[in-house]
Amino acid sequence: MVDLLHRWRIAVRGAGASPDATSARAGERLLDRWREPHRHYHSVSHLTAVLDVVDEYADLADRVDLVRLAAWFHDAVYDPRAAGHANERDSAALADQVLTGLGVPASAVSEVRRLVLLTAGHTVAPDDRDGALLCDADLAVLAGPPANYERYATAIRREYSHVPEPAFRTGRAAVLTGLLALPALFRLPPLASRWEEPARDNVRRELAALSGESEGAG
Repeated sequence: MVDLLHRWRIAVRGAGASPDATSARAGERLLDRWREPHRHYHSVSHLTAVLDVVDEYADLADRVDLVRLAAWFHDAVYDPRAAGHANERDSAALADQVLTGLGVPASAVSEVRRLVLLTAGHTVAPDDRDGALLCDADLAVLAGPPANYERYATAIRREYSHVPEPAFRTGRAAVLTGLLALPALFRLPPLASRWEEPARDNVRRELAALSGESEGAG
């Protein structure tokens, strides 16, 4: 985790805060959140994967350190029992609180908060390069090889183990249908050209499986 904390310090410094013991402790507390035992997908591995995409395509962003900070916070609050977009709202509020406390300028804090809230629906304006990079990175798992996608879907089911199977299938199908309804899952051309079709194939396959199970259960 030393590497992750180093990446945190770089992002905080790039956003305008002084890298000191207080900012280091804030990063450690964030990592503690990402390590919570109920997280099977929304874990440190997901955080790392999102940051890796952001770093790889940093030149496509306008303020990449703010995108990095938004990645750190976008699932910092994650309760599978929360209703609607409460997790995203609470994560954005946490970003506001922590970054303000670290002395990040108000304009930068506001932008990180805005970016975090975008991950609730992954709807991004055409000229929003920073929002596009964050949302594309967040959805990158959808475009993985089928076996990796299946592991992701299994991990999501584990996070919702408290939900009975019929209700889970209905809720999960609604999420997948919503993703397929987006004009594009990926907005940045280098990512869209590689990931759009594999991602849609994976989502359609999971949706078909859920529908088949639902019909069989009847």
